[in-house]
Amino acid sequence: MYAITIDQPGGPEVMKWAEQPDPELPPGHVLLDVAATAANRADLLQRQGFYPPPPGASDILGLECSGTIAELGEGVSGWSVGDQVCALLAGGGYAEKVAVPASQLLPLPEGVDLLVAASLPEVACTVWSNVVMGAGLSRGDVLLVHGGGGGIGTHAIQVGVALGARVAVTAGSEEKLARCRELGADILVNYREADFVDEIRKATDGHGADVILDNMGGSYLDRNVDVLAADGRLVVIGMQGGRKGELDLGKLLSKRGHVTAAGLRGRAESGHEGKAEIVADVRKRLWPLIAEGAVQPIVSAELPITEAPRGHELLDSADTVGKVILTIPRN
Repeated sequence: MYAITIDQPGGPEVMKWAEQPDPELPPGHVLLDVAATAANRADLLQRQGFYPPPPGASDILGLECSGTIAELGEGVSGWSVGDQVCALLAGGGYAEKVAVPASQLLPLPEGVDLLVAASLPEVACTVWSNVVMGAGLSRGDVLLVHGGGGGIGTHAIQVGVALGARVAVTAGSEEKLARCRELGADILVNYREADFVDEIRKATDGHGADVILDNMGGSYLDRNVDVLAADGRLVVIGMQGGRKGELDLGKLLSKRGHVTAAGLRGRAESGHEGKAEIVADVRKRLWPLIAEGAVQPIVSAELPITEAPRGHELLDSADTVGKVILTIPRN
């Protein structure tokens, strides 16, 4: 098969479309002919040498894909050769073929085409596992989403609105904030021009945020605790603002606050809070929201996989809103 290869860490130019061995098909897995994958920030970090795959995972980039089942591994039931699906991966999506645990497959949501479906599994499982399953977002809560214009952010806004929350976002441009407003956010903070703590307190009559989905990490930790409501839940899913921050336990105790740091890629396939459990809950409770149009895939660009370097540049630019899809050519 052909796949994106990286000889040494570096910029987007290190990615090459070249021959690689076909993946093995372990028991409990299916082999997919990949139709499309999507670029995620984790791919950018891995390309630069900062985010190695978990033990046993493919070292090929790509945390999600869509495609057609080409072969069933031993013990797989409930799926058939020829089924069109999308899948959550620990790696391997930037390729013509990938082997994936059957428990991490999802059917295409009703009304979503095969290529666009590649943009969903990673954001859907990340947002749902953290905001809903973990933080317990409820109707009437205030949800603060940092990085509202990104793939995670645009998805989280829609999930929050669909579940009856009031959604606040931060973003770095008025254009991105305008798009967030279109998706249903109604507290909009340009972090380059205003303090999000002051703005959200003002907009909520001092209440603050019940749930915070944070991609910044260390640099935002103290301010996130400042804006957290009583009994609030802060979930950290990224470290774009650094690995370390100072946590004032006195402030956190006074609010009975919860701080969680939760990744998705390194989770076990099975067991409590494993990927299979997350995928099953996404299929049961989120997929119907997508089918009815309450939550929609937000795609900024669609490029052939041979233009993966350009895809990474787009994802890393200030102008991109939503996901970048990379399509796989069929011989």
